[in-house]
Amino acid sequence: MQKIRRVAILGAGTMGSQIAAHFANAAIPVLLLDLPSSGDRNAIAKRGIELALRRHPPAFFTGDEAALIETGNFDDDLSRIRACQWILEAVAEDLDIKRALWARVDRYRDPKAILSTNTSGIPLADISRDFPSSFQQQFLGTHFFNPPRYLHLMEVIPGPHTHPTLLDEVTEFCELVLGKGVIRAKDTPNFIANRIGAFYSAAIQRAMVQGNYTIEEVDALTGPLLGMPKTASFRLIDIIGLDVWAQVLTNVYTRTNDHWRDWFALPPYLVKMLERGWLGEKSGQGFYKREGSTKQRYALNWQTLEYHPAQDISLQSIERVRKKPLGERIRALLEEQDRAGLFIWAVLKAVFTYAAEMVPEVSDRIVEIDRAMRWGFGHQLGPFELWDTIGLEYVAKRMEPELPENIRRMLRSGATSFYRNQEYFDLPRTAWSPLEPRRGVISLSYLKREHGLVDANSDASLIDLGEGVLCLEFHSKMNVIGEGTIHMMRRAVDRLHTHFSALVIGNQGQIFSAGANLALILSAAQAGDFARIEGFIRDFQYALLAIKYAPKPVIAAGFSRALGGGCEVILQSYRVQAQAELYMGLVERNVGLIPAGGGTKELAMRFSDPMKGFELIASAAVSSSAAEARKWGLLRPADRISMNPEFLLSDAQRFALEMAASYQSGEPHKEVVVSGEAGYRKMLDALAQKQQSGILTKHDFTILEKAAYVISGGRTAQATVSEEDLLALERETFLSLCGMPETQARISHMLEHGQPLRN
Repeated sequence: MQKIRRVAILGAGTMGSQIAAHFANAAIPVLLLDLPSSGDRNAIAKRGIELALRRHPPAFFTGDEAALIETGNFDDDLSRIRACQWILEAVAEDLDIKRALWARVDRYRDPKAILSTNTSGIPLADISRDFPSSFQQQFLGTHFFNPPRYLHLMEVIPGPHTHPTLLDEVTEFCELVLGKGVIRAKDTPNFIANRIGAFYSAAIQRAMVQGNYTIEEVDALTGPLLGMPKTASFRLIDIIGLDVWAQVLTNVYTRTNDHWRDWFALPPYLVKMLERGWLGEKSGQGFYKREGSTKQRYALNWQTLEYHPAQDISLQSIERVRKKPLGERIRALLEEQDRAGLFIWAVLKAVFTYAAEMVPEVSDRIVEIDRAMRWGFGHQLGPFELWDTIGLEYVAKRMEPELPENIRRMLRSGATSFYRNQEYFDLPRTAWSPLEPRRGVISLSYLKREHGLVDANSDASLIDLGEGVLCLEFHSKMNVIGEGTIHMMRRAVDRLHTHFSALVIGNQGQIFSAGANLALILSAAQAGDFARIEGFIRDFQYALLAIKYAPKPVIAAGFSRALGGGCEVILQSYRVQAQAELYMGLVERNVGLIPAGGGTKELAMRFSDPMKGFELIASAAVSSSAAEARKWGLLRPADRISMNPEFLLSDAQRFALEMAASYQSGEPHKEVVVSGEAGYRKMLDALAQKQQSGILTKHDFTILEKAAYVISGGRTAQATVSEEDLLALERETFLSLCGMPETQARISHMLEHGQPLRN
């Protein structure tokens, strides 16, 4: 495949501008074109970038990436696409508009350029019909999901004459460079994800109408309770846009003719909302809206189309099962037969039936359907994985007599699940088939199952990744760092002395680590057991010091959230292989503490200007990406970033092996340059200004004064202190804060509510 040096994005609307932003995130220069306008001919494309810069969540990693995007318009600048190796169209979902634009593109394109459309469901055969064969061989669908930066899925769809090697090359580029989870889809209406996703929505809305549920009830029942994102159903449609979602539904309705077709007809309330221009967040109102200075949230009554203050929904059956694992939780609700259970069964029964009947129409394998819903809609499990988790036979028995025929054949074959070990059940063949190994993807659960553990306790495990690389996996709740984790850190370093060439600290949970075990600290503080706190913090500090100066290189594979103590682990690893979506920061101020696992020490050592490190602690800021963490100095220039989360561990393993070849261990610094009394005064002056402006509470001031004390080296008159001196200062201040009622109140509030307390 030719090297992709420059990409042309045709269309600077919501999707086009965000796709352009994501290419720029991946360091690929972009030419962004749209219609010309009067005055500034490129105003539409420029506005697309401006909107992407203002979008929340951000489309760019830091905003600096926007410099890689040049703007233009279709009339003046289309000839510039000759210099682009990929031309991607993302204009309106209108067949005539797309065909007219591609006809113009055909006159200017490089014959070897990739030509792709971001259509969410228009058949590629219709778009490319009657174009030259040289065009059709280079033409395919590359369907990004909104927002492109955050949703992992990309559907790659071949046209009738797409060259097979082009599909492989585009797939590889999208996985490696753009960080996408790619699935091959057939050229059927809405492809895979939007076909199943649209049916999910149709089933949910039908159950709502038939059972007379409110918008708020539906969102309470279809969010995290069912393993779906917090946006649930109607909040998600508001984000997507009612007009866009209506188009997705209508596309299936107009392009299919099976017994499910009427499920995709737009419900009357949705038609009326579209007529009134209630399109969701982009128009200021949809199924929800916010009003007044307090931005109070209102929800729509779908029967009257009037708004009312959004209601919090609480059902006893939900509260009883909320903390159970997903499969147990849903099964318990289905057994209840109450308002929640009846709704959930109505939805899941329909979705499971539809998904089964769509094999092999939209996909030959259940695997792609499951991946599409996980990667494209953020579901914890795809429909077949969810069915397995609840219980294949249990669900099948309840579905009688409407059980699809292919599931009946499956059950008659003796299968009791859709997946087992490294196999999936092939519904068309009624047989088990192997799940192919995915290049570059390491599965810790597979390694543990097949090869066992090197060592383990309830908080962490040691796993042999192969090639001489050991993995330290956290697996406590929220991957908090407790006494068991610290013990396993020590065990990992011990193993480096004798058996392994390098260590990777990483896991495949929801987050890297939420920090130190606050419940342990609070319990000991309330009991007055400060000796236990001091012992815990000392052990944590020296475990990380051992990692920092380990005999072999230690690579932290940071991803998702790395907060407080989790951030301190990353700061003290030799190198970091960060996933692009790494949100890291020293947030201890929010719980009335300072970083004391070596984090404050590291900032004192890392920045020549003490204010830089101090501000990171004072603000309790969390990076919005790995690129931003690097910009702040939390990651170093030598650290690396993985765009694809699935490749993070294998990238870290490869990085570790590279570092092992030339690694030399060090020892704790005896002479760390600190700012002393002068630096302390500078930090205190900054604090005083913030307190006067009302930014800081009295306790904030107390916490941050102690952080300044540590960073300055204890207000020392000497130019240098040792690394261990700084650790001693951390422990001293940490313990003094633990004894304060205000800090204990902050920790208690965070543990109970998950939100900081300002006291």
